[in-house]
Amino acid sequence: MKTRTVDVAIIGAGTAGLNARRAVEKAGGQPLLIESGVYGTTCARVGCMPSKLLIAAADAAHEVATAGGFGIDVPGWQVDGPRVLARVQRERDGFAGMVAASTEALPAGQRLLGHARFTGPTTLEVDDHTRVQARAVVIATGSSAFIPPPFDTLEDDLLTSDNLFEQKSLPGSLAVIGTGIIGLELGQALHRLGVSVTFFNPFNELGPFTDPVVKAAAQSFLTAELDLQLQSSVQSVTRVAGGVELRYVDQAGREHTAVYEKLLVAAGRRPNIADLNLASTGLQLDERGFPAWDPRTTQAAEAPIFLAGDVSGHRPLLHEASDEGEIAGANSMLYPNTAAHVRRTPLAVAFTDPQMAMMGQSFDQLDADAVEIGEASFESQGRARVMGQNRGVVRLYAQRSDCKLIGAEMIGPRAEHMAHLLAWAIQEGMPVKRALEMPFYHPVLEEGLRTALRDLAAKLRVTGECREEDFASAPGN
Repeated sequence: MKTRTVDVAIIGAGTAGLNARRAVEKAGGQPLLIESGVYGTTCARVGCMPSKLLIAAADAAHEVATAGGFGIDVPGWQVDGPRVLARVQRERDGFAGMVAASTEALPAGQRLLGHARFTGPTTLEVDDHTRVQARAVVIATGSSAFIPPPFDTLEDDLLTSDNLFEQKSLPGSLAVIGTGIIGLELGQALHRLGVSVTFFNPFNELGPFTDPVVKAAAQSFLTAELDLQLQSSVQSVTRVAGGVELRYVDQAGREHTAVYEKLLVAAGRRPNIADLNLASTGLQLDERGFPAWDPRTTQAAEAPIFLAGDVSGHRPLLHEASDEGEIAGANSMLYPNTAAHVRRTPLAVAFTDPQMAMMGQSFDQLDADAVEIGEASFESQGRARVMGQNRGVVRLYAQRSDCKLIGAEMIGPRAEHMAHLLAWAIQEGMPVKRALEMPFYHPVLEEGLRTALRDLAAKLRVTGECREEDFASAPGN
């Protein structure tokens, strides 16, 4: 068996691993990137990009379907499922191919294919061909779709976000297990592309929200469009001719049996740690098999081992994986004198319709005695009504002590853009007064944020240093 000695061994060549490699090289170290699968990140192959391609097709179909509201009729239009999926796959392959090509362009001495397992604190075996000795190790193995019982008995016949985009045609009917972000994004898109979709969740949960007002709005909007079986209990799942039979009990206690052509499990993802043999590192592991982990350093306990990206279980988002990879790579070269980093303001967006977004502190993290909450509805907001997308609510959180914005939750039209403005304001520690001094064009959706800021300013009863200068007034604010 061949032996390699390097400064930092990086397990996983996804977003976090690639950024860790770059940071090690930048610090003058010798990195070794170990990958057990194909090159190309989770985002490019099965996550962000193919899902948004599917959603883009669904948005186009929905615009045609609802064009009558603007006095525009499109007779005879239809969704061509194979063509929709062919475009998703073609564009997805383009994105993944670019990532794979850039990875393959790295020096051959920095890349190694095979499955890595720990044999000691910083020693690895890669398949049966290479021993790796390193000064430090970065674990960036990502995550995989979680299949809970009883669906795990159908593993070969069910869909997940890992294989959905390999389908050649759209199913006639689909059961979606889970109503989190992934389930809602994919399920709503397929529904708008003509698939008969039913969602199941044993809990009364819908999306990511913790704010009761925003959560209630989301339930109202999505229940009006989608078949949501919340607080339902799946009793059994069986392969039958034509698909999968689900026997379930609904929220009212009534039993149902239904057959679906396909079943999509979107019950979340789990970090890929099971096959790493972490026990041999000497780290103390919890009941999940995880070591203690610091998000500011990405270090596992006090060891020369760092976790970055989805495997950390911290914030499973590409921009967070990128940051964690950079931190892990830099600290792996600094060990044992690791540096703590200030993490960026949390920002999460769900590409449902209306879009969902959370920035900074969430409602369940607030100290109720120390904050005020400003609120605005998009029901009568001018630009939203013009677009025929006047559904939504935004809730802004500010500290009473200094009037600074600290968080927000919202559902509304094109929230992805307003979410960035709010995240930037929160990260800059912007007071409500200063936010109201910013320019707002008319008519734009962002005027809805100004309405919420005005509501927040009134509740803060700001005076002196907190007084706002807000002169603009326009119809539909």
